Amino acid sequence: MMARILWRTWRVGEHLATGVLVGLYATLRRRRPQRPTWLPSAVRWWHGRLVRALGVQVRVEGRLETNCLLIGNHISWLDIPILGAQGEIRFLSKSDVRRWPLIGWMAVLAGTRFIERGAHQSEHVLSQLREDLESRRTVMIFPEGTTTDGRTLGRFHPRLFALAQSSGVRIQPVAIRYRRLDDPAPDTAVPYIGDDSLIANLGRLIRHPGLIAQIHFLPAVYALEGESRRALAERVRLAILASLNALDRTSTMTAKDEVSVVDDDEIPFRLEPGAA
Repeated sequence: MMARILWRTWRVGEHLATGVLVGLYATLRRRRPQRPTWLPSAVRWWHGRLVRALGVQVRVEGRLETNCLLIGNHISWLDIPILGAQGEIRFLSKSDVRRWPLIGWMAVLAGTRFIERGAHQSEHVLSQLREDLESRRTVMIFPEGTTTDGRTLGRFHPRLFALAQSSGVRIQPVAIRYRRLDDPAPDTAVPYIGDDSLIANLGRLIRHPGLIAQIHFLPAVYALEGESRRALAERVRLAILASLNALDRTSTMTAKDEVSVVDDDEIPFRLEPGAA
C-alpha cells in the first residue's frame, strides 16, 4: 500500500510539473494573434494523464457527441479531468476555480468559462456559451450548481437550457458515477462536498485502494417545440437519474428535493464550499 501511495504521489507531482511547463509554453504562444491549434489536444492529454496518475480506471458507455450541450451530474472536481480526457470540451465553472494553483491556470488556457458566485451574469455567460456552440464546440455544464455525495441527484436549474431552445443545439446527458474495485456501491471518498479541501480530497484519491469511474454518454436530445426550460431540464434530469439507477444496482438513487427543478432565471452557482 505504501509503495502505491508513494508511486502515485510521485506521478501526480511529476504530472503537475509537466503541466507548469506546458502552461508556460502555451502562455507564451498565446501572445500571438491566433490561439495555438494544438492547445485543445494538449489539454485533453493533460486531463487523461492526471486520471492515469491517480490510478483511476475509466469505463465509458456510449459516445461523446461533438458540437452539443453536455449536461451531467456533479460529484467532484475529478469529473472535469475524467470528462476532459474523453474529448475537447469547454466547461463552465465557478470563478473560485480560476484561483486554484495550476488547475485554475490550465482551466483558463483551456478556455473554461467562469461565473462569479451570486453574481447576476446570466446573459453574459449565455452569450459566451452560445458563441462556443456556434463555433461547433462541445460545452459542459453541471445544472445542479454544486457537487453531491454521489448517492443523490440534486435539482436542475433550468436557465442554461435556454441555449438549446434558442439555437436548436443538441443536448447530450451524461451520467457520472464512482465506485471501488471491490464494492459496487457509490464511492464515499471521491465526493468534493461541504468543507472538504482540494488537498484533502486529492490525498484521499492518492490513497484510494482502487477507483472506477463510470461514464455513460446517453443519446442526444433536442428541445421540443413549445417545451419550457423547466420541462426540458426535468426530462434531461430523469434520463440521467435512470442511467445512474441502472449503474447502481445495490441501491436506488434518489432526488434531493421533492421539486427537482428550480424555476428561476439566474444561473445556479450558489455553491457549497469545495464545489467544483
